[in-house]
Amino acid sequence: MTILDSGDRRSFPSGAVRDMAEGKGRCDLMPLEVVSRLMGDDLVVCEISDFMKSGDTEHLYNAMRCFLTVTLWDMETMLLNVAKHFEDGAKKYGENNWQKGIPTNNYIDSAVRHYLKYFRGDEDEPHDRAFVWNLMCCIWEVDYRTTEDTNDD
Repeated sequence: MTILDSGDRRSFPSGAVRDMAEGKGRCDLMPLEVVSRLMGDDLVVCEISDFMKSGDTEHLYNAMRCFLTVTLWDMETMLLNVAKHFEDGAKKYGENNWQKGIPTNNYIDSAVRHYLKYFRGDEDEPHDRAFVWNLMCCIWEVDYRTTEDTNDD
């Protein structure tokens, strides 16, 4: 199963590109603490909400760990599946496109959407590994990009 492609791209000042988001909804704008409660105090969404409020990436690590317990993946299987997502992304956008600089809210928007689609049972693309991929890239963006790297003048 590969990454869906609308054929339309959005570009960022850094030179990175992603598939268009328009028409998909903006999950990063939802009050995730309310969403978490609506979902029966969903720990994954709660951790993402806490990241959005604090910027502390430890919450995203916690979200991935919680996701592992729900999916019944072991860590090695998760990482091997996410490696396939990196491979598919490299074919679609070019190698390491994600390292050029994508705003964290874009990663959160996409991660939450994939999380919801995974639990809804959508099988049009690998939503489980896309969820983890987005959180991993978001963490990298926050923890490893310097302000000089962003090109957001």
